[in-house]
Amino acid sequence: TMMIAQVTGLKPGKFIHTFGDVHLYSNHIEQAKEQLSRKPYPLPEMRINEAVTNIFDFKYEDFELVGYQAHPHIKAPVAV
Repeated sequence: TMMIAQVTGLKPGKFIHTFGDVHLYSNHIEQAKEQLSRKPYPLPEMRINEAVTNIFDFKYEDFELVGYQAHPHIKAPVAV
């Protein structure tokens, strides 16, 4: 969305997503509770090289994620 907005001279809007087939296994309840108890960090900022004007010219180096923070990994058994 941000890439298309940049090369067309527009501003990116909101990304709205609907999840399908979402499920929670019974052996992951405690991990889900831990995840839900965590306070979210501030959202990071995505910086894109403003010199790129063609959607096909973007490279990995043209992107920088600034201020990303993550909570520690929550280990959960594989549900079979």
